[in-house]
Amino acid sequence: MIRRDLMLALSAATLALAACGKPAEKADAGAAPTELTFSILSAENQTSMEPLWAPLLADMSDQIGVKVKPFFATNYTSLVEAMRFKQVQMGWFSAAPALQAVRRADAEVLGRVVDAGGDATYKSVLIVKKGSGITLDKVLKCDKTLNFGLGDTQSTSGTLAPMAYLFTPKNIEPNKCFKSVRSASHQANTFSVANGVLDVATNNTVGLVFFKRQSPEMAAKIEVIWTSPPLPESSIVVRKDLDPALKEKIRQFFLTYGTGTDEKAAKQREVLKGLAYGGFKPADNSYLDPVREMEAAEALAAARRGGDKAKIAAAQAEFDKIRADAAQARAIEPAPAQ
Repeated sequence: MIRRDLMLALSAATLALAACGKPAEKADAGAAPTELTFSILSAENQTSMEPLWAPLLADMSDQIGVKVKPFFATNYTSLVEAMRFKQVQMGWFSAAPALQAVRRADAEVLGRVVDAGGDATYKSVLIVKKGSGITLDKVLKCDKTLNFGLGDTQSTSGTLAPMAYLFTPKNIEPNKCFKSVRSASHQANTFSVANGVLDVATNNTVGLVFFKRQSPEMAAKIEVIWTSPPLPESSIVVRKDLDPALKEKIRQFFLTYGTGTDEKAAKQREVLKGLAYGGFKPADNSYLDPVREMEAAEALAAARRGGDKAKIAAAQAEFDKIRADAAQARAIEPAPAQ
């Protein structure tokens, strides 16, 4: 079901992108771009997200000397396809779609988000309506009495993490476990749980912060019954074919944003506060290794369920390789800047 939904979303996104938009405007052939587009997942809604990002994009335009405009998408597949077809040149991606952009859209990671508390990670959660009496044990009972909400099929916290860390290790397939399963945005799922439409749904710790800020009365109606291990926070992703000098300007913009002591930096920190961020730190594609490991673990579990020895051996070899590569990268990476 998840794979079918993903293919449908991918096809729709591809058709939509083919019909609209143009690549970054250029003064003439071979000239530096006069405009760049920055993609943003409007996981909550564009009306609430645009005012939070507009000041940061305006500051970026001033610092790099190129106008930066936003591109809002309501699903992760659209973000990846927009970058693949050069509709956007950079963007704010959560970990799983960032990895897809690296694989399929000629993209690379140049920075990562640090949250307002200084953490470089966040967590996936399961939420239920407060007072419903639904516990994690009830969820895992799999008696097909509960209506369940997953996130976007490309969502790290909404789908990949709960599958990799909760359901797959217990050999649970949501479509066989629950009365119904649907995929929707974090905000839609949270409202559905608060209103009793869904019994349980996925979300994440950052999403709950925004939900509480925007809908405190509704937020008071939900509670968390499961929390995942730490996940890589969102990252800043750019197309690799951007001019190296411009790419470096973009990198420096994010790494220095809100770090000064003057009035300008103080205003930038207020912008970050609105986004629930503490700033940005350096990162490269290896930052996404935890997602690669989760994907490989899922592939291995699927192979084991299938029972084909050759496929199991291949999936095991790929899982071992990814885990070894990730361990080596962690061993040689420099200590994080303070």
